[in-house]
Amino acid sequence: MGTVIMHNVVSVDGFIADKNDDVGPLHDWYFNGDTPISDRDQEFDHSGSDNGFKASKVSAEYVSSIWATIGTIVMGRTLFDLVNGWEGRPPAGEHVVVVSHRPKPEGWHPEASYHFVDDVTAAIAKAKELAGDRTVAVNAGEVGGQILVAGLIDEVAMDVVPVIFGSGKRYFGSIDEQHLLEDPHVVIQGKGVLHLKFKVRR
Repeated sequence: MGTVIMHNVVSVDGFIADKNDDVGPLHDWYFNGDTPISDRDQEFDHSGSDNGFKASKVSAEYVSSIWATIGTIVMGRTLFDLVNGWEGRPPAGEHVVVVSHRPKPEGWHPEASYHFVDDVTAAIAKAKELAGDRTVAVNAGEVGGQILVAGLIDEVAMDVVPVIFGSGKRYFGSIDEQHLLEDPHVVIQGKGVLHLKFKVRR
């Protein structure tokens, strides 16, 4: 089975969006360079536009290397609703598992490999089944935090942007207990972003 990675863009004080789910300048670095990240047109943020990603060379190489390994994305219902599931075209991978107590909207992109599961443990099991030997990428936030607490995350990847939100939606959700990570094994400075990866200490 592939690695389960929790991955998201985050402010230096640990927020992935403000209280209204606005990401502000967090995703600006996706568009501040001249190197395409992906040949997919779908923009991996809340705007739903199709401008394509062009980051600095170092960021583009780092992100594209991660995206190339992804088989399944796991996301919460809040993000699914905000981006309308990227209209059935995830930015990476072929499959998406949505953790939700509500079913897939009736008639919504029946051709897309989107699976709605109401339990985080079952969601990761389904995501691994779909991904095979490829990576399972978990979006941060409440669902990501629950999956971390359940002991199902192997690595934490953070794209840290130099902005302070002060309040909003936290990277690790509302978890209130300590979890240890190993020293970062990836530290890459991009333009307007610092890419970090940590293995979860077992």
